Amino acid sequence: MSSDHQLSVSVSYGDAKVEFSGPPDVVMRSLHEFVSKVVPNMDLARTITVNFSLNDLVQMFKDYVRITPEGPRVWTQAKNLSDRDVILLQLTAAKIAGLSGKAPSDSMGVADIEAATGLYPKTISSRLSELTKSAQVERLESQEGGKYRISTVGVDRLGQQLAKKLRPQPSA
Repeated sequence: MSSDHQLSVSVSYGDAKVEFSGPPDVVMRSLHEFVSKVVPNMDLARTITVNFSLNDLVQMFKDYVRITPEGPRVWTQAKNLSDRDVILLQLTAAKIAGLSGKAPSDSMGVADIEAATGLYPKTISSRLSELTKSAQVERLESQEGGKYRISTVGVDRLGQQLAKKLRPQPSA
């Protein structure tokens, strides 16, 4: 083989795509380096990655939230829910509605949360402030003012909290 031959290789692994081009020995070395370093790291990163899909959310919260013609709603009669849990559940319902295309957004303003939960605006604002500081809720700026969205940490903590506090009640 003459020295003017070039080897081109395109590799796809998950979301990663790389291309190597050059003399065969350089390309083979680069390819080996990529596979030995990146592939195990990607597998390792995948094992610690948390991202709740729509299906995950529905399975975790199907006994507590519903998507109604009036919008996403908390759907449980449990008396031992804190205001914080009610707000997180409401934001979870909004996230499910947004991800499923049943609502234009996965975030809510204080007035939206008030209308959906019946909690007082001051209570909602105080709890949202606490939840934002603990990274369970994200505050977003929009043209209508501040909106709030549950974070991945919030989903996880709420799921754990409900597993401790509640046993699902039969739906009406």
